[in-house]
Amino acid sequence: MGNCERQEQETGGERRERKKLPKYVKLGYHYMISNGMYLLLVPTLPYLILSVHLSTRLYEQLRAAAVCWTLVVFLYLMRRPRRVYLVDFACYKPGAEAMCSKEMFMDRSRRAGSFTAENLDFQRKILERSGLGQKTYFPEALLRVPPQPCMAEARKEAEMVMFGAVDDLLAKTAVKPKDIGILVVNCSLFNPTPSLSAMLVNHYKMRGNVLSYNLGGMGCSAGLISIDLAKQLLQVHPNSYALVVSMENITQNWYLGNNRSMLVSNCIFRMGGAAILLSNRRAERGRAKYQLIHSVRTHRGADERSYGCVFQEEDEARHVGVALSKDLMAVAGEALKTNITALGPLVLPMSEQLLFLATLLARKVLNMQIKPYIPDFKMAFEHFCIHAGGRAVLDELEKKLDLSQWHMEPSRMTLYRFGNTSSSSLWYELAYTEAKGRIRRGDRTWQIAFGSGFKCNSAVWRALRTVDPAEEKNPWMDEIHDFPVEVPRVVALN
Repeated sequence: MGNCERQEQETGGERRERKKLPKYVKLGYHYMISNGMYLLLVPTLPYLILSVHLSTRLYEQLRAAAVCWTLVVFLYLMRRPRRVYLVDFACYKPGAEAMCSKEMFMDRSRRAGSFTAENLDFQRKILERSGLGQKTYFPEALLRVPPQPCMAEARKEAEMVMFGAVDDLLAKTAVKPKDIGILVVNCSLFNPTPSLSAMLVNHYKMRGNVLSYNLGGMGCSAGLISIDLAKQLLQVHPNSYALVVSMENITQNWYLGNNRSMLVSNCIFRMGGAAILLSNRRAERGRAKYQLIHSVRTHRGADERSYGCVFQEEDEARHVGVALSKDLMAVAGEALKTNITALGPLVLPMSEQLLFLATLLARKVLNMQIKPYIPDFKMAFEHFCIHAGGRAVLDELEKKLDLSQWHMEPSRMTLYRFGNTSSSSLWYELAYTEAKGRIRRGDRTWQIAFGSGFKCNSAVWRALRTVDPAEEKNPWMDEIHDFPVEVPRVVALN
């Protein structure tokens, strides 16, 4: 059913592709380049056969070559990176009491008593075009009348999200807290003392030598930074489990001022979090869902415009908020280009790399007036998990990467159902893909996220087994039959 659905949904994207190049011409070119090595080797076979009869020293040469190759293989096996497996993951789903419709959000904003009528209308317009649905989640302190943000309530939200996700993960994997040797927690805007990682160590009574890390201020792409950090640690700590917890905290970071560049984040960020269990144990390969193939991090913080496009600061009235620059989409596009330039050679087939190189040479060396060639990443990945940062971001990525509605569905439905849950949104998207029964053994998934600084980070996973949705427990399972839904460009609020 999943494959049929995939073929039906991809027809729109393929229709656009035919306008550029006939489908079978491009596929033929792709297969010819991919199998070029074998085509070149075939003519050499007669020469090799003839050499067996002509060379009296062939046996000695082969024996010497075998010794050399054995040494090379041994050195490679000794130095190759440890494989990192994703055993399982869990996403937190709050209870119905935390559900916040768009009308309820506007009601609480009015009752806060701090927003002007013009800015209340501005927030309403943002919500109407946001792509969010009516069942996203807000912390309890902000649903009260009037809102009551404070440190105690922020800790309460953090504990609810983190413990909820980790409890589900430990139940799914049957791993004990004392078995975990590495702990990485990321939350951008809430960094109490003791840290969030210490909060987890205390609650689950983890062992005294656990390697714990707490990442703050790294934005929505911090989840993939945490994955990369855990991967690096697993390279030097054999036979280990690594727990990664990704979340954001809203309670103390709801902006109460009237700077419009800071009000946008109020409208799209919602409560959520995820817990991921990684391991380098060979024994875990049999039950693990995915293997981490690549993680690519790119940072454009040296550029002033990129550095300042997402900035936490005080407004004129001393209200703290996160200001989003008008340059955000342009900066994100530049960061994406930098990231895929680094990722492309690792994942794209040779046919796509040659087309990209030929176009680059034509433009830069021959000064030909032609458009840059955008590689077809659909040849490298079956699934795409693009950070659900907002409708405009998803629209731009869909256009830039020439993706179909089917490819964008997990990201758009996550934005609709859960809102922007910051660094954890990628895992709600992967959970959606699993709940739809789309993950097959060998499938490759590209997770890509943007964050303040400005950063663009990627992770590439390969499925080690087919994921049966009937055996899954994730936040989509009891309602997946209702999705996908049509999300209008504008949904008027009462």
